Amino acid sequence: MIVGLLVNPIAGMGGRVGLKGTDGVVEEAIKRGATPIAPGRALEFLTRLESVLTMMKNEDEIRIITCPGKMGEDIVQEAGLKHEIVDIDIENSTNAADTRECVLALYEKGVRLLVFVGGDGTARDILDSVTDFELEDIQVLGVPSGVKMYSGIFVVHPVDAAEVIRLVFDGTAQSAEFEVMDADEEAIRKDQFIIRLYGYLTGPSVPARFQGAKQASPETTDEQEAQEAIAKYVTEQISDSGSYILGPGTTVKTVTDMLDVKKTTLGVDVYHDGKIHTDVNERAILELVKDFNKAWIIVSPIGHQGMLFGRGNQQISPGIIKRVGKDNIMVISTPSKLKGIAGEVLRVDTGDSKVDEMLRGYIRVVTDYNEMRLIKIE
Repeated sequence: MIVGLLVNPIAGMGGRVGLKGTDGVVEEAIKRGATPIAPGRALEFLTRLESVLTMMKNEDEIRIITCPGKMGEDIVQEAGLKHEIVDIDIENSTNAADTRECVLALYEKGVRLLVFVGGDGTARDILDSVTDFELEDIQVLGVPSGVKMYSGIFVVHPVDAAEVIRLVFDGTAQSAEFEVMDADEEAIRKDQFIIRLYGYLTGPSVPARFQGAKQASPETTDEQEAQEAIAKYVTEQISDSGSYILGPGTTVKTVTDMLDVKKTTLGVDVYHDGKIHTDVNERAILELVKDFNKAWIIVSPIGHQGMLFGRGNQQISPGIIKRVGKDNIMVISTPSKLKGIAGEVLRVDTGDSKVDEMLRGYIRVVTDYNEMRLIKIE
C-alpha cells in the first residue's frame, strides 16, 4: 500500500488573525503576525500514523511518498518516518500549480490513497487535478488545516486520518463520494455568505472519523422563534461587568439583535458594557478582555458537523479558551440543529490537544428559554 502526503504550508494562516481564510491574503496574514498552521497539523497526523505502523505486524507494507520541501518532505523528516520524495521543483511561495504538479507526480509513483493537509481551497485544487488528469482510481483523505473547511472530505481531527489509513489497509473501509465545497472568502470578509459545491472526491468511508459537509440553519418561522427564545434567556444572563466573546453564526447573531447591537454574522465579536467590538482577531480579544475571570464565550455548533471550535472561529484560540475555561463557555443551539448533527455529539479541533482534552466530556447547551441539555463533546 502506497500513501501519498501533500501539505499546503500556508493553509489556515488567516484564521487567528481574523482574515477568515488565506486565499490571496498570505502577506497580510504574515503582517498581522500569522504563523504556519499546516506543519503542526501534519505532524499530529504523522505522529499517530507512526504509532499505528508500530502496532502493525506488517508495517513495512505501507510506503509513504511525499512532496518536496515544505509541501511534505520537511515534516515527514521531522516525524522520523521512512519516506520517498517525488522529483519535482516547487516554488518558494507555493501555489495551486505546485499542488497540481504534486498530485500528478504522486499518482505516477503509484499513490492511490492521497492524504492532504489543507483547507477547502486545497481540496478544490486536488479536485481539479483529479478531474483534469482523469485520476479516476485515486482516493483522497483530508487532514483539516484551513479556516472554514465546509467540505465533507475532511476527517474530524488529524489523528483520525491515521486510523482511517489503518482501516483501509485492513480492507475494512469501503469508498464513498465526499462533497468539495468552498466559500467566497472576499464575500465572507464583507460578511456575506456565498458557498458553492464544486464536485466530489472519492475517499475511504469511515463515517465516525469524517466531519461531513456543513449545513446551514433552516430559515423557517419555527427555527427563528427557537433562536429568539434562546436569545431572550442568554441576554438575561449578561451582566454589565462581564465580557462576552461571540462566535459566528445566525444563532449567536439573534442574541446581539436582542441586545440592539450589530454583530458580524461570519466573524467573532466582543460585547462589554453595552458596546460591541466587531470582527476581532485573537490579538484584539486579548487586548479587549481585561478580566478573563469575568469572560464568557458564546458559541453555536456548525450544522451537521457539530463543531464548536476549530472551524471558522479560530480567532477564539486555544489560549483564549484556556483563559476563559470550560465552565464559562455557553453553547446555544436550537433543538432542530442538534437533531441534525451527526450522532448528536459535539466536536472540537482547536489545534491544541490539551485544550481539546479539557473540553471533552459533557457540556450544557441552551436549547430554549431556560431549557438546557447535556451534550457530549467528543
